[in-house]
Amino acid sequence: MPDIQIDPRGPRFGAAVTLTGAVVALVIGDAWPGVAIMAILAVLYVPGAIRGPQATLQGAFFKAFVRPRLSPPAQTESFRPPRFAQQLGLFFTTAAVACALAGWSLGFLIFVGFLTFASALQAVFGLCLGCEMYLLFRRATARAA
Repeated sequence: MPDIQIDPRGPRFGAAVTLTGAVVALVIGDAWPGVAIMAILAVLYVPGAIRGPQATLQGAFFKAFVRPRLSPPAQTESFRPPRFAQQLGLFFTTAAVACALAGWSLGFLIFVGFLTFASALQAVFGLCLGCEMYLLFRRATARAA
């Protein structure tokens, strides 16, 4: 797969969408509306986990409605680190739903809390924890030249 370059503000916009849903789910808890929000977020993560954030509904919305109103990005980035972050988001949302379905309220809150924290860092400060984890893993596994 070619190294697709993306506008780094797109994943940040997607993180704001996730943050909104995660905060609402955190407040509601593991009652059915909170679990439904996490299930919806999980579904929204699937295309991003497979193809990258440019393939998500949030990415399409950003590209169609937000991006045309912004100046060109100062730089672009590879889709690979944000795709890994999408995979982590899919894991956390799925784990939260599984915990709720298993009746483990604390587990639900822990996974939603992790998702809230990570999406807040990305949305507010532009720090993508999943991207940083991806880069650390790549550096750790790179062969010495």
